[in-house]
Amino acid sequence: MSSMSTTATREIQYRQAINEAIRQEMTRDETVIIMGEEIAGGAGREDQGIVDAWGGPFRTTVGLIQEFGNQRVLDTPLSEAAFVGAAIGAASTGMRTIAELMFIDFVGVCMDQLLNNAAKMRYMFGGQVKLPFTLLTRIGAGFGSAAQHSESYYSIFSHIPGLKGVVPSDPYTAKGLLTAAIRDDDPVVYFEHKGLYGNTGPVPEEPYELPIGKARTVREGTDITLVGISRMTWVCTAAAEELAKEGINAEVVDLLSISPIDYDHVIDSVKRTHRLVVVDEDTPICSIASEICAMVAEEAFDYLDAPPSKVTAPHTPVPYSRALENNYMPNEARVIKTVQNLFARG
Repeated sequence: MSSMSTTATREIQYRQAINEAIRQEMTRDETVIIMGEEIAGGAGREDQGIVDAWGGPFRTTVGLIQEFGNQRVLDTPLSEAAFVGAAIGAASTGMRTIAELMFIDFVGVCMDQLLNNAAKMRYMFGGQVKLPFTLLTRIGAGFGSAAQHSESYYSIFSHIPGLKGVVPSDPYTAKGLLTAAIRDDDPVVYFEHKGLYGNTGPVPEEPYELPIGKARTVREGTDITLVGISRMTWVCTAAAEELAKEGINAEVVDLLSISPIDYDHVIDSVKRTHRLVVVDEDTPICSIASEICAMVAEEAFDYLDAPPSKVTAPHTPVPYSRALENNYMPNEARVIKTVQNLFARG
């Protein structure tokens, strides 16, 4: 599903691509530091030696503390408000900082730091202060982790002026977007989907950036546009392959960024296909899916042969029951049914 501008020499996992981007940027720029809970497994004390117990719960920071030491790889106390605030403050004074928020569900604990400091500091100081801060965090249901460890919530950040947000969908975009986020002089929230960590794909060994705010087309089509976000891009692609058996040629757009949103890419696709379905794992009200549908209705109404539609999670917390959780998440069958219903309307 990747469209690479450079030559890949090997295939690696999504989690490895994230690790490689951090490692390469820390090597390139000594002002880059990373901090968070258990990013070295609670190890790293001088009296114990530099020992990496596990590289975080998802092993995206494995090996970093041995290479860069515990002054640049900082295991923090269990206080999101403290370490996210510290990372934002350090970024405002010349460091290039990364903070790892273990799950997006924990964002309420540090929302003031993000909403009133990271998002507004550069604006309120008239551009005199840069804020090169990246928040790494996890999204996604499907693992029996219950409501406090399974949400997506990226739409919240899209609503806040001053924050950028990216949603990589495969190893290639994971590395390129994280590299771009770390190098950006504005705060960027980087949403890793837990359901993608084991996915493999071709990734160049050398550092590279993908532009923040640009979508891509991963499957060309003529009859309907399916817009996917993070893991939902794979759901869209699987649905498109099944729809092709029915004679419906679906185009799949991988959004990649929730702030800024690449409206032009989506609208150009809809002008060719005349129909739209946005597939979004976040809850439906004030969602990215609702926003894209509204913008398409405003900007491309005359091109539409059917109402812009969305497939989202229901307006409820993620259930703990695995049967209910499986039904909660948007899936291929729901996308296909939505598309069929649009074509049935004529």
